[in-house]
Amino acid sequence: MLNIFRKKDRETELNEKKEELLQEEFQQSVQQEKPAKEGFFSRLKSGLSKTRQGFINQITNLFSSYREINDELFEELEEILIQADVGVKTTMELIEGLEKRVQEENITEPDMLNKIFKEEISNLLKTDNDPLELADGLNILMVVGVNGVGKTTTIAKIASRYRKEGKNVLLAAGDTFRAAAIDQLRVWSERIGVNLIAQQEGSDAAAVVYDAIHAARARKTDLLIVDTAGRLHTQKNLMEELKKVKRVISREAEDARVEVLLVLDATTGQNAINQARLFNEAINVDGIALTKLDGTAKGGIVIAIKNELGIPIKLVGVGEAAEDLQDFRPDDFVEALFAH
Repeated sequence: MLNIFRKKDRETELNEKKEELLQEEFQQSVQQEKPAKEGFFSRLKSGLSKTRQGFINQITNLFSSYREINDELFEELEEILIQADVGVKTTMELIEGLEKRVQEENITEPDMLNKIFKEEISNLLKTDNDPLELADGLNILMVVGVNGVGKTTTIAKIASRYRKEGKNVLLAAGDTFRAAAIDQLRVWSERIGVNLIAQQEGSDAAAVVYDAIHAARARKTDLLIVDTAGRLHTQKNLMEELKKVKRVISREAEDARVEVLLVLDATTGQNAINQARLFNEAINVDGIALTKLDGTAKGGIVIAIKNELGIPIKLVGVGEAAEDLQDFRPDDFVEALFAH
């Protein structure tokens, strides 16, 4: 009997451990402040170092290793790009663009290709990339994605960003499949200083969102961020739930600015494109937050997503700190990608 009283209740112990882990994660991401002198471009450049040391250096070395521009050079370039998750379609377009400019501009020196290649990538990325901005009145951001992509952390960083700008932010715990998901979002909301609308585990996600929209109106909220259950893009029943949630938002918030933000993990490569395609078919994705770019040597996935799907990349993440999730700026991205 003494052992019973000497040992902590297992459930209490687990809850304390969970709280400890969430606090640690929060310290690393939301509260971690980088030196002011280190702007986002510096962090972007640092975050893309694996990609730069990977396929970008391979391409630079390829161009400098040839004395003339020929078919063999372009074949090697094609292989490098496909291995870097640029994708077959985008690879072909980039190479065709290079070949066309070589002919039109009478380029004979392979070293000149590096500058042209950079320009071609920049041209592919520049179209339709409106940043994540708030309109007057109520804005609703519905955040979706598969498990493990950093969805909840992304929500916390977005909430923290607008909270610091003086906006009234409200979170909705639409992931009702796991009690831990609701608890995690509650911890984030308390740390950031924003309110949370939640129900118990197993509740109807659409009902949570309904309550959140009406609470947002009553509280004159600027931004309502709706979390959703992580799901595989192949799980049709769960995708149907997303459609239901979106229908509720459309019905109850006709005058609000509504965006669906898909969170993708850059380290998953071509699988991220498959996810984006199926989510987009189901609920019409308005923008993408691409996380963990600092964890991959295949940053070419950014080019593939933008070119093949035509979905704007709104945000990119290159680290754990709140400041490491920023608006996607094509020019900055390309400059950081090719920086020496």
